[in-house]
Amino acid sequence: MFYPKDKKLRLKFYIFKSMEIKINVDEVEYTVDLAKPIDISTTIFGHEKNPNAWYVSHPKIEPVVMGDFVGKVTEGSSTNFFNIHFNPHAHGTHTECIGHITEEFHSINEYLKEFHFLAELITINPEKIGEDLVITKELIEEKMRYFKDAIIIRTLPNEDEKLSKQYSNTNPAYLTEEAALFLREKQIKHLLIDLPSVDKERDEGKLVAHKAFWNYEGERRYDATITEFVYVPDAIEDGLFFMNLQIASFENDASPSKPILYQIKS
Repeated sequence: MFYPKDKKLRLKFYIFKSMEIKINVDEVEYTVDLAKPIDISTTIFGHEKNPNAWYVSHPKIEPVVMGDFVGKVTEGSSTNFFNIHFNPHAHGTHTECIGHITEEFHSINEYLKEFHFLAELITINPEKIGEDLVITKELIEEKMRYFKDAIIIRTLPNEDEKLSKQYSNTNPAYLTEEAALFLREKQIKHLLIDLPSVDKERDEGKLVAHKAFWNYEGERRYDATITEFVYVPDAIEDGLFFMNLQIASFENDASPSKPILYQIKS
């Protein structure tokens, strides 16, 4: 038997067959199949087809060049030795902490210390309000069933275009302040969405959804996170999953991340 350090969730792990585990969360036992991970992160590519937002150029993945040395095997080097230039907020799946909107520095690497959660996936068709597509409290409340630690919002239409979409100047869908406040009141710690932001692209810097979710004006939720730019294929049905949310160890308000879902067996 293996006991993780994640005491807050009170998880107990048991070896069950070859790739299944049983977990106990708040006195409820679940069987999780680890043999079929579902990766809902997007991949960073070093070209213009990479998904992109916030008016910056695409990522660059290029060999180091120093004098006659080119860090690429096909150019005569013994190894491939590449630099990667990207922006975590603009170029793919990333997880951010409240440091994204504070004057003082806060690092996602400092505040995300637990990595396993029960997460509910819901699919929402944003409501048309004026020129905007909006995710309202009512739309979320209608779909939620479990109210666990994390919520994953998949928006419609859910086309493959999301994997290469250029979002700058397109006014993507976003959450209302009331919707973000509802999630906070339901004690959702980790909010994941398949859009470049939970807020309106151009909102004069108000960031009302970020601020409501993190309780910016009150007792701030430093251990709560927002993950943007995920992608959940249509084949994955809405419901409850076991999630592993991993980040790279960057001392920054946000880090590229890799949320992995696992089916819970009935």
